[in-house]
Amino acid sequence: MGQQLQRWEPATGEKLWLSMLIEAMDEVSRPEIKAVPCEGSVLAAMTMQLERPVSPYVHRAQNFRFLN
Repeated sequence: MGQQLQRWEPATGEKLWLSMLIEAMDEVSRPEIKAVPCEGSVLAAMTMQLERPVSPYVHRAQNFRFLN
């Protein structure tokens, strides 16, 4: 009962996520990283993931909100 819950602040979480995404994109766009060959199994797994249909629950997620 003495436990306090931390509130997630969407603006902070979104900024952190976006900055991490930009950092990752900058990293993989460097020429020395792009020159490293990728294993065929990794490419095949990624292709399979991208070919999967979109979940029908994605559109309902935007209606979710915390009550407190």
